[in-house]
Amino acid sequence: MNTFDVVRAINSVLYISERLQRSDFHKIFKILYFSDREHLMEYGRAITGDRYIAMKYGPVPSNLYDIFKSVRGNSFFSDNGKFSQYFSVINDDIIKPNRKADMRELSKSDVKHLDNSIHIYGKMSMDEICDKSHDYAWNNTLIDREIDWRNIILEAGGDEEYIQFVKENYCANTIVEYA
Repeated sequence: MNTFDVVRAINSVLYISERLQRSDFHKIFKILYFSDREHLMEYGRAITGDRYIAMKYGPVPSNLYDIFKSVRGNSFFSDNGKFSQYFSVINDDIIKPNRKADMRELSKSDVKHLDNSIHIYGKMSMDEICDKSHDYAWNNTLIDREIDWRNIILEAGGDEEYIQFVKENYCANTIVEYA
């Protein structure tokens, strides 16, 4: 669908984790999902551009999950300090920022949707946020498979005309890397 933007994704994670009382993988992933979904619906692009996988407890951003696991030290990929300079993983699933989010890397619309999702979902329990994330898009995807971005748009209230608009104007298959 969109381009996975590593810079924007990492800064979104830092931004979220700075604002949550408990910044565990699950909470961060769900806040990112809701933020990406609503931003996609309003602006035609997701904030992170990540691919979401339908996992047991809801949508999980695939690339970010791989990055989190590499920092934690149990990934096929080695971090080698590339991402651990930005955050650490404590107690297996808590993100501890090692620096503040670079606000120059997040647009005003990114921050608006991140703030909105933090406000709505940030204090929910794991069960509550899990229930909310088991939406139309998740329910129409096999477990451990990629969620179709068209279903994410439909869940957010879009229609086939809007899906076509996004497809023609914003779709890409590349990854934006840190320099």
